[in-house]
Amino acid sequence: MLRARGSGRRPVMLAIAGDSAAGKTTLTRGLVQCLGADRMTAVCVDDYHRYDRRERAGKPFTALHPDCNHIDIMEQHLQLLSMGEPILKPVYDHATGELVRPELVQPRDFVIVEGLLPLHTRLARACFDITVYLDPPERLRHAWKVRRDCDKRGYTPEQVRAELERREPESAAYIRPQRRWADIVVRFAPVAGRSDPPGTPLSAELLLRPTIDHPELGTVIGDAEPGAGSGETAMHLRLHRDTDGRPVDALHVHGYVSPEESQVVKKAIWERLGAPTALAPDALGLYGDGETSDPLAITQLLLLYHLLDADRRQAA
Repeated sequence: MLRARGSGRRPVMLAIAGDSAAGKTTLTRGLVQCLGADRMTAVCVDDYHRYDRRERAGKPFTALHPDCNHIDIMEQHLQLLSMGEPILKPVYDHATGELVRPELVQPRDFVIVEGLLPLHTRLARACFDITVYLDPPERLRHAWKVRRDCDKRGYTPEQVRAELERREPESAAYIRPQRRWADIVVRFAPVAGRSDPPGTPLSAELLLRPTIDHPELGTVIGDAEPGAGSGETAMHLRLHRDTDGRPVDALHVHGYVSPEESQVVKKAIWERLGAPTALAPDALGLYGDGETSDPLAITQLLLLYHLLDADRRQAA
């Protein structure tokens, strides 16, 4: 086994793939804050754009196209990180659309790689211990992108919608196919057929594919007793048919249940993690401007389980 320089073992590598504004950075941020920046390195592979925003305006493709990215350098850097070696990573400034000074990245115990194309090639996929694909409904993702790009990147709603339309063929050709390579597919969305009041957190559906060993959740779900008169539990697990027709476990985490019920589930999962006391679980579930989501927190807890489990197995 290749050993990480100075650490005694290679880092645990987690990939979070998904289209623009799917929630990758939000999911990543909570994990980094929980584990601590001293143990976690976060890398965005959207920094490997080949052209800046001005140059892309004259190209026949968008930033989603592999030809618009240094995929070969990304692969090389992922390999180095997976072996515990530092990289000099390019940096793309999303606010200005410019390629700026590269930065030195040192892999720590855990490396989270998020972006548009981390699972695009076989060589890149081979670098990861755990792979995740974020798959929100397109209507919802479009709304998130309009809000984010207008608030933080200086676009108008019309510009964002036009760019979404331009990107759609490449999204279908290069981004969404990565879903098939994910160990866990995560979808945050309202529950179909319900009319929950405004402000109700989105529910989460997690497809748990048998490509990695998932935690035993039956006892955790069993600990979540419905509240008085609610008749609803925070989570349930069902057998589901994946897009290829194969059976897969689907974990549903409901956003409409009471915080008290969700807290029971979160506490039960946390106790089963066997996590170090230095972790900061209060950092989980945060999004937007200080808002919280129990389904997001529970999703991050399950990813945290996989990170810590892989770390323990490597240490052994």
